[in-house]
Amino acid sequence: MSAFVYVLGSNGKGGPKTYVGWTNDLEKRISAHNCGRGAKSTRGRRWDLLYVEKLENKTDAMKREWHLKRERKTRQLLLGLIT
Repeated sequence: MSAFVYVLGSNGKGGPKTYVGWTNDLEKRISAHNCGRGAKSTRGRRWDLLYVEKLENKTDAMKREWHLKRERKTRQLLLGLIT
């Protein structure tokens, strides 16, 4: 089963932020983040999808998520995509 790793961006109150996660259902997960049912750290903001990768399975997605969370420069560059 395919899995996705994604980077979300928000330019809400408190300044710009990114969030990195993984899921099997990308549309449902992003909707959950924007409706306040996602991760606690994403509640109260409007999130835009900045980046997504499709991987073969959950294990690969979790490994890639771990690496993306540590790539702060990449995430800062992605924040520039928010208009």
